[in-house]
Amino acid sequence: MVVGGGPAGMMAGIRASDVGQNVILIEKNSILGRKLLLSGKGRCNLTNACDLDSFIRRFSHNGQFLRDAFHKFFNLDLMQFFEKRGLKLKVERQLRVFPVSNRSDSILKVLKKELEKNKVKIIYRTALKDIFIQNDRVKGLLLADGRSIAADKLILATGGVSYGFTGSTGEGLEIAKKLGHHIVPLRSGLVPLETRQQYPKILKGLTLKNIRLKFTDGQKEITSEIGELLFTNFGISGALVLTLSGQAVDWLNENKHIYIEIDLKPALSKEQLNSRLLREFKLNSKKGIKNILKNLLPQRLVDVFIDLVKINQDKKVSQITQTERQRIISLLKGLHLDIIKARSIDEAMISRGGISLKEIDPRTMESRIIRGLYFAGEMIDIDADTGGFNLQAAFSTGYLAGESAALN
Repeated sequence: MVVGGGPAGMMAGIRASDVGQNVILIEKNSILGRKLLLSGKGRCNLTNACDLDSFIRRFSHNGQFLRDAFHKFFNLDLMQFFEKRGLKLKVERQLRVFPVSNRSDSILKVLKKELEKNKVKIIYRTALKDIFIQNDRVKGLLLADGRSIAADKLILATGGVSYGFTGSTGEGLEIAKKLGHHIVPLRSGLVPLETRQQYPKILKGLTLKNIRLKFTDGQKEITSEIGELLFTNFGISGALVLTLSGQAVDWLNENKHIYIEIDLKPALSKEQLNSRLLREFKLNSKKGIKNILKNLLPQRLVDVFIDLVKINQDKKVSQITQTERQRIISLLKGLHLDIIKARSIDEAMISRGGISLKEIDPRTMESRIIRGLYFAGEMIDIDADTGGFNLQAAFSTGYLAGESAALN
């Protein structure tokens, strides 16, 4: 039995049936892969083509737990799985892997076809209610519609609690807890952040490209890679924000004041910016400061920037004082935003926390408490940056759980 028709559950069902087991897959929705269809903004960033050590470093804290799963089924294995079944893939910047079709349903179609080919029985529109245990071993399960099914191997892949409207509502975690498993508290991961300042609302929809972020709580700080930030009506989002949001959530939970500084020109030092401004000012002394800043910033940001730097919008560059020029440089290298909170876990791409890794055998994904019970996917206490890492973890743990349950 496999409970959960997301990427981890589907791959578990495919692998278990590949090695000769009869498999029943339980899915509470009317379709499989509902959350998968949303991944990568509907394009499905299914994995990342970086090496194993680099891959593991992209996990927030527990990446080493996945070494066995990745040795069994890693990124090249996953890519070959889809390509052998006729789906062409492409590698984009930062080694992110997508289907050439740019459609997540292309991934889902391959998985569904493989389940059908392997004669995996799928029961839709039915949730798990309970698991029958005898002598600390799985004996079967009870469905929400009242049916009971005997089984000696059960793979739970019911997900976390992010994007709850897709069916990820945490019932699998509640059942695991009732069976004696420790649940690491759930919290948002890869989530937008709300800011105290209101100017992001004015800039809603504007994406800043080739910028760098520094998150700090006044004592510790984290600096991002160069990438993108998106202004929203409540604050900020985008790849860099989502990647660093987990640490922000942890700091906020410790009641720390945190803020970010946006380096709008990470390729230039303050000295280089100063030289550039002096050159621009000399060549364009009769122009307004607004016109000069249009060469440095997106058009929509210019007015907000001038307000923040406290310079008259109509001022000519010949009238800009040295102090004002230094304020411009400082703001270009450190646009300040105070973070007041993360958006709700319903808006998070993933939930962090889940089944404690101390209670899962990394070589098999089997519970150390209940024999015959296996875990896979987001319900395990693992989480990573954006870029295909979380989906690969789901496919890899699903594959290992399916094989282990079938062969042990």
